[in-house]
Amino acid sequence: MGNTTSCCVSSSPKHRRNNHSRLEPYRPEPELSREDTGCNLQHISDRENIDDLPMEYNPSDHPRASTIFLSKSQTDVREKRKSLYINHFTHISENKHHPGPVRRKYSSCSTIFLDDSTVSQPNLKYTIKCVSLAIFYHIKNRELDGRMLLDIFDEKLHPLSKSEVPSDYDKHDPEQKQIYRFVRTLFSAAQLTAECAIVTLVYLERLLTYAEIDICPANWKRIVLGAILLASKVWDDQAVWNVDYCQILKDITVEDMNELERQFLELLQFNINVPSSVYAKYYFDLRSLAEANNLSFPLEPLSRDKAQKLEAISRLCDDKYKDLRKLAKKRSVSADNLTVVRWCPAIIS
Repeated sequence: MGNTTSCCVSSSPKHRRNNHSRLEPYRPEPELSREDTGCNLQHISDRENIDDLPMEYNPSDHPRASTIFLSKSQTDVREKRKSLYINHFTHISENKHHPGPVRRKYSSCSTIFLDDSTVSQPNLKYTIKCVSLAIFYHIKNRELDGRMLLDIFDEKLHPLSKSEVPSDYDKHDPEQKQIYRFVRTLFSAAQLTAECAIVTLVYLERLLTYAEIDICPANWKRIVLGAILLASKVWDDQAVWNVDYCQILKDITVEDMNELERQFLELLQFNINVPSSVYAKYYFDLRSLAEANNLSFPLEPLSRDKAQKLEAISRLCDDKYKDLRKLAKKRSVSADNLTVVRWCPAIIS
């Protein structure tokens, strides 16, 4: 006890002052900047408050803000509708006595047509088609203002295959079928769900908004790959590992996948939250996009079994919310039932 040479107890301040009789005055060390320390990560206190920014800049965060892909598709949709309108009346005038088959199905009093896609269980095939179409419109109607191209997404610097990347790889926009084949291959091999495809589109638009970049022919594959990688880990309980994607894309390395995921998260400012209202907005906007581009979901007549299931679900929800409505009703309280707090004198002995 009290041994100054112990390994656990240091010498007292008095002994140190006796050993060093002349102490130099204390000089505070200058604060090091983040550039000097080599840490370029943004501190949480320096981040912009997402709620303070205008809604149009954060469609992936605000449920009332319009999605970017839907606004970018409006120009092409108007042109398509105009051409379809002209072709329709041209066909009618040329074939008055031989009308073509009716392609669109409409519900009537005796027959109701429904598709098998809901917001909680979307149709996988048609959801991937809609997401691919949304990515196509992002690339086609991108802003040509010379926005920066991040190296981590550049396919020339980080190719996904060993085949030589053509010199004009950034000049030709991919077709919607090419995007669909790329996304479908990843979803089929990794066995991902349709909900994951919607979350992928949310992360893609959030990346374009936060990082202020555009998706173009030079980077669309790696941006989509990063969004799918992140969405599968956030959404699915049994996430696909990075090494599994290396088995799907044979020529990519695990280190490249790890770096892609890390930088994608940093550009998102680690905001991977997708509220249910935002998810629902993207689902219905994708349905609107499909409707505008004649990419309708497959319709089937309402069968007796499906009608009974819908009726059972309706009754269950009605019983559930009936109790909530009863609790939510405000009733007046009689004066006889009021409890009055009475004050009793306290006797302190």
